[in-house]
Amino acid sequence: MDTRVTDSNSDFPEGPAGQAIARETLDLMHLHGVPPSSQNYEIWLGYRLGKNAELRTALDARIASGDRFTSAFLSEVHEKFIGGSGASAQIVLAGERIARDLGQVVSFLKSAETKSDQYGKALENAATDLNSGLAPEQIRQIVSSLAAATLDMANHNQQLNKQLQTSTREMDAMRKTLEAVRVESLTDGLTGIANRRMFDETLRVRIEEARAQHTELNLLLCDVDHFKRFNDTWGHHTGDQILRFLASAMQAHARPDSLVARYGGEEFAMILPRVSERTAAQIGETLRQAIQGKRLRRRSTNEDLGQVTVSIGIARLQSGDTPVGLVERADACLYSSKRNGRNRVTTDATPVLYVA
Repeated sequence: MDTRVTDSNSDFPEGPAGQAIARETLDLMHLHGVPPSSQNYEIWLGYRLGKNAELRTALDARIASGDRFTSAFLSEVHEKFIGGSGASAQIVLAGERIARDLGQVVSFLKSAETKSDQYGKALENAATDLNSGLAPEQIRQIVSSLAAATLDMANHNQQLNKQLQTSTREMDAMRKTLEAVRVESLTDGLTGIANRRMFDETLRVRIEEARAQHTELNLLLCDVDHFKRFNDTWGHHTGDQILRFLASAMQAHARPDSLVARYGGEEFAMILPRVSERTAAQIGETLRQAIQGKRLRRRSTNEDLGQVTVSIGIARLQSGDTPVGLVERADACLYSSKRNGRNRVTTDATPVLYVA
């Protein structure tokens, strides 16, 4: 079910009523310790207007839990419930511009076709007349008429060429705009890696590819250990720093054809096509050790944040797996790593022995 807000400002009341809602929205943000940014205001305006039940439920659940509204959580909420509306609007506008430009080009081409027909008839008539034994004065008139028709045709073709060049530049600019919109809509705003939407689409494609080519596919899920403790101790800005560090570390250890994505919150994913389960486990272990061996410091004060570790779960694509089923098995392996003491890698070939 699509739970995005198509336009958070549609039906927004004007005048004093609108001003009151705006003040109430800002008061809500202040009450819950939410920084006053345009993205956060858009979220809480949607909450205040009550147009999206799922958005309201998500925020109410967060309020009830007593957890802070971290920038990571708010970015995830915006991406899930609101983020696609801006991209959709840009795509619609770009489409309208493309249609308008194409209409102009078609109009010019039709005009050129008419001009060509007229010019062709002029040439045909002149050839017929010149073969009929005309006087010198009549020949001069025909040649003068042909020269004028040729100049008119040349001028029209020059205009058509300019129009085609202009349209080519416009369409190239729009192509770049649409590509930027596409990249933005598939990128996590906090970490700069692929977002959940990109992950879901890529996993589906990779599963189809693995079955068609009879190759292996592994899914790695990674979660920061005791992330809530970091947020509660150091604040959400430091929590964001840790998430960006983890995203960077995963990209550094990913293969060129792998996809690293933020799956949600402090959980990340790596899709590993054409990789055996043993190799995937080695990649996971190398990643785990690299993160464990890195000492992070708080940017604002240079304080030592202590050791950051991750738990990792890896599942191999099996016959009959759906994308949801593969994710669930990788998540079960991740949960097993958490249950067995954290800071470890578990694959679906690893014997499950929970530590009491």
